[in-house]
Formats: sequence, C-alpha cells, structure tokens
Amino acid sequence: MPVNMSKFLRFFSRPVALAAVALLLGSAGCATTSRVGVTSDFDHAVNFRTYKTWAWYPQQPTDAEGGPAQGYNSFLDQRIRKAVEMEMNKKGLTLTDKNPDVYVAYSAKVEDKQRVDPAFNSPYAYRWYGYGYGMPSRVNEYKAGTVIIDVVDAQRKQLAWRGHGQAQVQDQSISEQEVYRIVGSVLGNYPPQDNQAQR
Repeated sequence: MPVNMSKFLRFFSRPVALAAVALLLGSAGCATTSRVGVTSDFDHAVNFRTYKTWAWYPQQPTDAEGGPAQGYNSFLDQRIRKAVEMEMNKKGLTLTDKNPDVYVAYSAKVEDKQRVDPAFNSPYAYRWYGYGYGMPSRVNEYKAGTVIIDVVDAQRKQLAWRGHGQAQVQDQSISEQEVYRIVGSVLGNYPPQDNQAQR
C-alpha cells in the first residue's frame, strides 16, 4: 500500500507525535550502558618507562566515600583496589611492599546531577516542528560516579599522572561492574603514549 508522504509529514509535525518519538529514543538510551567520560594529565618531564613497581599510597583513606570505615576498607574501596590491581598487572607493573617506583592513590564519589535532554532542546527538532511547535526542554536528574586515580613518583614525592573518569550510575554507591568499567577506562590512558610522554 503506497504511503501518503504528505499525511506522514503532517503527523510528525505534531508536538505529540514528536514527544512520543523522543520518549522512545530516551528510553532506548537508558537501556544501554552509559559512556565513561575520561580525562588525564601528566608531568611531561617523566619517563614512564622507568616505572616497574608500585604500591598503594600510605595515606590512602580506607573509605573513599567519607563513610565510617576505620581500619577496614568499605565495599567501594575493595572494588576499586581490585580493579586497579588488575589493570596495573595488565600493564606489567608489579605490586610491592618495599621501595616502589610509584604510589597509587584514588578518590571516588557519587553526585546528583542534571542534564537537558537534547531530544527536547535541539534546534533541528524545532525546525522540524515548524513555527509555533517548539517544545519545552526536559531536565533529567541522574547520579554520576566519579573516580580519580593518581600515580605519584615515590622518590620525588610528586604527582606524575592523574586520570579522571565519570559515568552515570544507578545507586548512591558505585557497583562492582561500574567500578571495573570506570577504572578500566581511566587507566586505559596510562601510561601516556610515546608521542606525549618524554622518552
């Protein structure tokens, strides 16, 4: 049966129809795993190839979330430590208790954030609606889990590298799966590439 394009276009020019499409797109996006936003910075004078061993920073808090853990690690800290140890091992760095080349420290938090849904606030969408059919922006509230990992030169006692990763999470704490995903993404940038770090 042939499609009447004029009726089709008239239907999708209606705000209600466009809102339904946007809601469907939004729900489909929620069903997928959120992207991890990653940034990193480093001391350009450091030769990262000389680092072979590492240890946990001696003053690392036992509860990165600021909870009551004293003398023991919170669940989040246990997850981060396991994830970091796995990633550092993949990179050929050996965990040691004596005279490490670098120390590794981290922090983690979950924050409440907001974002404007682009499906409701796109200038292209407004053109599609036609004059007089602009729709209000939709603000989504979500939780963002952030993990920061520092690599500290043990001899100089100075920061050599810092990685920052953030992703949307489901709960007030960061789950085990989310920790491995964020930590893996952050340390995916370590060490800096040869064209970035000094050889």
